[in-house]
Amino acid sequence: MAMTASPRVAEVCVKRAVLGMAAISLVFSGTVAAFASPVKGAIPTLATTGVAFTGGKYVFNRPGVNHGAFEWSGRLRDELTDDRHNVYVEVKIQGHDWVRYYGKQRSSVMLHQSNWNGAQRYTGEARIRACRDRGSLRPDNCMRSKKLTYNWDRG
Repeated sequence: MAMTASPRVAEVCVKRAVLGMAAISLVFSGTVAAFASPVKGAIPTLATTGVAFTGGKYVFNRPGVNHGAFEWSGRLRDELTDDRHNVYVEVKIQGHDWVRYYGKQRSSVMLHQSNWNGAQRYTGEARIRACRDRGSLRPDNCMRSKKLTYNWDRG
């Protein structure tokens, strides 16, 4: 005795199979999006009189990785070795003031830092600039800041 299913039962089984496959594909697409790569890029050369920041790279880490930090690196170089002034890079992220990272007089240093706001899941905007510290009597000369952004909510 062979079992036969009515056309109505077969239709219900096919619909369940299709819905099951759709649910599985949504789960896997969400998983891929959650493990998306961080946003990476190159920082253009930052230079003004007496200072240069070259070979710069940055990463906007995704939420949950390295505090969702803005991570950057590059070489800071004192271009005027005879002026006895130091050089520095300043970084500013959303909700915080400028943070300074000093170089060395008459030489170059490799910098690799991370900046983040502890009250946020991720960093989506950062500004970076290179400056020459001219002492307390004269203002420092800084280049115009470069703004780097990524909208994590829009992808």
